[in-house]
Amino acid sequence: MRRADRARDLDYSLNLIDQCSHGIVAISTDEGAPYCLPLSLVRVGLSLYFHGALEGRKLDLMRKHPQVCVSFVGEDCPAFRLPDQYTTYFQSVIATGTAAEVTDQDEKVMALRALCQHLTPTDLTEERFQLALRNSLTHTAVWRIDLQEISGKQKRRHNTT
Repeated sequence: MRRADRARDLDYSLNLIDQCSHGIVAISTDEGAPYCLPLSLVRVGLSLYFHGALEGRKLDLMRKHPQVCVSFVGEDCPAFRLPDQYTTYFQSVIATGTAAEVTDQDEKVMALRALCQHLTPTDLTEERFQLALRNSLTHTAVWRIDLQEISGKQKRRHNTT
């Protein structure tokens, strides 16, 4: 990281990931180009989970190229510090890891529960979760990204922490 003064520690990075409803996942293609898409993610330990269809381009690519990069953006606030100095205050995390399809039924249910708790905490009841599980478990894929490198960065406003 060029600006070491903006680097943040692992706790900061994990907290920012937890605050985000989604991240942008970059996957390699057969042509060597990136394929990037936003995914609703939840962190459990040092893994990220997401769900989706049982087939599709992203799944085909992750099976061939499991190394992925995920970016998260928290605050993103453009501002003029002085009349002639434009800047952006921001919070971000970039993480790399290896993607794998979850095949263990217990892990799959745990991940779906974690996603529901993260994305719909006020609407989630056990009854609703069990109903959704019965209606979608057999035709829903769950993937895990085991994180290997996590790098947080922040440009703060002056006089704040």
